Amino acid sequence: MAFDPTNPLIVQSDRTVLLETANPRFEEARDALSQFAELVKSPEHVHTYRISPLSLWNASSLGLTAEDVKAQLAGWSKYPVPSNLLVEIDDYMGRYGRLKLVHDPEDDGLYLTSEDALLLEEITRQRKVSKHLLSGPRDGRALVQKHDRGSIKHALIQLGYPVEDLAGYVEGEALEIELRDETLGEEAFALRDYQNEAVGAFWAGGTARGGSGTVVLPCGSGKTVVAIGAMQAVGAHTLILTTNVTALRQWRDEILDKTSLTTEQIGEYSGVRKEIKPVTITTYQILTYRKNKDAEFEHFDLFNQGEWGLIVYDEVHLLPAPVFRAVANLQSRRRLGLTATLVREDGREEEVFSLIGPKKYDVPWRVLESRGYIASATCAEIRVPFRDEHLRMEYALAEQRQKHRLAATNPAKLEIVRD
Repeated sequence: MAFDPTNPLIVQSDRTVLLETANPRFEEARDALSQFAELVKSPEHVHTYRISPLSLWNASSLGLTAEDVKAQLAGWSKYPVPSNLLVEIDDYMGRYGRLKLVHDPEDDGLYLTSEDALLLEEITRQRKVSKHLLSGPRDGRALVQKHDRGSIKHALIQLGYPVEDLAGYVEGEALEIELRDETLGEEAFALRDYQNEAVGAFWAGGTARGGSGTVVLPCGSGKTVVAIGAMQAVGAHTLILTTNVTALRQWRDEILDKTSLTTEQIGEYSGVRKEIKPVTITTYQILTYRKNKDAEFEHFDLFNQGEWGLIVYDEVHLLPAPVFRAVANLQSRRRLGLTATLVREDGREEEVFSLIGPKKYDVPWRVLESRGYIASATCAEIRVPFRDEHLRMEYALAEQRQKHRLAATNPAKLEIVRD
């Protein structure tokens, strides 16, 4: 293939990709990259992306193939794509779905299966995996301890083999939810086309191939409405986890405004109220409350107090680390994660993938902006130095992770924002 030096990408052998923002094809290339690469940093002139095993597995979950990804890189790159990266793309994307979790109704057993007998033998000999098995592989499958469904998924992704979970779900207690044609304010209401697509990608017709995963949409694009559409599709009691009490009450108001549910059917589980109703909305703060660091999390039992058919995790990139422990035990419930970014500060993106589910739907914000669904954004970069000598010294001596926090909380930024 002949490469074009006017293209906007430089692809490097360490899996980083540099994208020139001044290039006329910047936006097209950025939207293509967002399907299989993670944004690392975005200063004014050159944005840096990284292609990781996880970003490639998310691409696989969206239906992209290794050939699709290699063709995109070749089509946008100034120079030939490094051969080692091409090999790694084939390798990592070829691993997705080679292992599957399935339920056998004959013996009500949970099995890890693979068409590759040697791979299954090798994987099940790993200590991280074998401790979750009741028996070794036989006839292409190994019996898994039922309560370890989440734990074995996490172990497998750590070994570099994300498992496709096709074991199905409990239905939960039924709840009829109808969407309004008009909001309470008498405005016409219906899901937008991309919101319907997101619901469809998550629900997958009610089959085991759907029911767990993450929807990535820009801020202001109506992720709450996507969740409401998913609630209608599932038609069961729902637990919703939000970031704070303000968000909790916004969720309640949106559900009342756009569905047939009544105030008697929606419960608030917060520091003020402890209601458990067909739709219960809580916060990450209340779930992770405990009297001291050695005490038990007092409210984790909420996950088991209702016959939930769906659990919604709002802003899943902010999901507190302790909640992953509870999520690991909830693999038989349908799970929907909502976020504008899959990148987490603590680097636990793998746990989101394995325990809540892979990316099911993603649409670039520029696409929604061009169609008038979200407001146009004008971005400007303003560099703000530390004005305090003490803070400057603290930053210079800090470890890399602390540097990010110190820079992000530089108090001089407040004056700039006020101006």
